[in-house]
Amino acid sequence: MTAPVISASSLDLTFQTNDGPVHALSDVNLDIGKGDFVSFIGPSGCGKTTFLRCIAGLETQTGGTLSVNGMSPDAARRARAYGYVFQAAGLYPWRTLEGNIRLPLEIMGFSEDEKKARVKRVLELVELAGFEKKFPWQLSGGMQQRASIARALAFDAEILLMDEPFGALDEIVRDHLNEQLLALWARTGKTIAFVTHSITEAVYLSTKIVVMSPRPGRITDVIESPLPKERPLDIRDDPTFIDIAHRVREGLRLGHADD
Repeated sequence: MTAPVISASSLDLTFQTNDGPVHALSDVNLDIGKGDFVSFIGPSGCGKTTFLRCIAGLETQTGGTLSVNGMSPDAARRARAYGYVFQAAGLYPWRTLEGNIRLPLEIMGFSEDEKKARVKRVLELVELAGFEKKFPWQLSGGMQQRASIARALAFDAEILLMDEPFGALDEIVRDHLNEQLLALWARTGKTIAFVTHSITEAVYLSTKIVVMSPRPGRITDVIESPLPKERPLDIRDDPTFIDIAHRVREGLRLGHADD
């Protein structure tokens, strides 16, 4: 059996604050396999983003274990084992689209030819070829998020961590980007961990849906999706899709009831 790409066992995280300890995560146990698309859903403040930050080595658990590609999260961060896409695109306004995507490649010391080749490839992946010389303020919100995804893909990490990247976009743009993200995932085979507040988005995108309780964040359900990997938007009308969405909704409701 192949070892999981991301593995959490009995993971706890408590923040010490001036008002006393804040228990952010409690007894989180989860394995994410190579090529999985895993969505995390739960109420605001339940620890979804905190867990993603733990995977990224940006927060350190206070109990339990967590491994990423067989390493500690900090070692995986230093090995650049993942790309991270934030809620806001976070593009530098004084850099062109090409310049923003080149930035991590410049930091990592890639050759000029390699930088050009990688920028070209990821812009094609996110369907932004031809926009290289545009500045972020010349792009729509959806295009900026696609550029942010391109930047995260540029150094070809096996894992893509995505913290509610489409939450601020309108429904039509969000649907389009969901379709594009599924196509990108199919082409690249990346392992994706994705935070969302949308039940529909979680069910549409994922091979596995992780339902979390209010703080301290616990996993109340892990749903393995039987849906095919190729998913047109109208699959959301399929009875299986509706059943999965109902199970997610029930998991969220029970999580609140147990709080």
